[in-house]
Amino acid sequence: MIVVSNTSPLTNLAAIEQFDLLHRLYAELHIAEAVWDELNAQGRRWPGRDEVAVAGWIHRYAVQNQALVIALQRDLDRGEAESIALALELGADLVLLDEKEGRRAAERHGLDVIGVVGILLDAKASGMIGKVQPHLDALRRVAGFRLRGSLYGYALMLANED
Repeated sequence: MIVVSNTSPLTNLAAIEQFDLLHRLYAELHIAEAVWDELNAQGRRWPGRDEVAVAGWIHRYAVQNQALVIALQRDLDRGEAESIALALELGADLVLLDEKEGRRAAERHGLDVIGVVGILLDAKASGMIGKVQPHLDALRRVAGFRLRGSLYGYALMLANED
């Protein structure tokens, strides 16, 4: 399975100490250079930066279709644009992406998308975590992840934790 990740799933799962779920669920990840740049933005070491730096199962790529990246950047940041372009170049089976506009753009290009909440749901379904709720709470509290109440409730319902 070919899985491309944007920055948000990497940083948010690292912030709540669940980064290893990505390796356990997907075995390998592919990221665009812009994602690596975002993990190092403003001279900071954002959550997930160190994990990505040492993860032999995460592969970085320079995106070839810069015309597509430029077109996508009308509505998206560079990381999202390059993640979508890379997913198309690699024929990805799945794109890990949280931002609403990025998800819409990826879906318009025929890509299957899942965000950090879906990753946690898949981890529970696979028996990798016992409950979703503590991780959703940590996303809000520790990572500052914006999670609407309706999505929070829906996730708990899907996880049979409501």
